[in-house]
Amino acid sequence: MRPEPAEPPAAAAGAAAAGPSDPPPNLFEPMTEGTLTYEIACARIEEIIRRLDSGAAGLRETLELCQEGRRLVEYCAAELEAVGRGLEELRLDELVARLEGGRAAA
Repeated sequence: MRPEPAEPPAAAAGAAAAGPSDPPPNLFEPMTEGTLTYEIACARIEEIIRRLDSGAAGLRETLELCQEGRRLVEYCAAELEAVGRGLEELRLDELVARLEGGRAAA
C-alpha cells in the first residue's frame, strides 16, 4: 500500500479564467478549465518547486510533479505569447493611427 502524498499533484488544462465572485482555488486540488489562470499556474509551479526542493516527494510523485510542472510552464508560455501578440497588434494600431493622422494634417 502506497502512502498518500502530502500535496497531491493537480492536472492543469484549459485557459478560462475564474470569475471575480469565485472562491480562490486550492493549489493542491485538480485545476479545471474554469479555474486555471496565468497567476494560478505560476503559484502552482512555485508550490511544485517547493515540494521538489523539500526532498519529501517519492519517485512516483516526483515524476507526476515534473509532468504537471511542464504542462503549467507550457500553459504560461502560451499565455505570454498570446499577450505579446496582443501588444504587437496594439502597437500596429497606434502606428496606423499616427500615420493616418499625419496624412490628414498634411
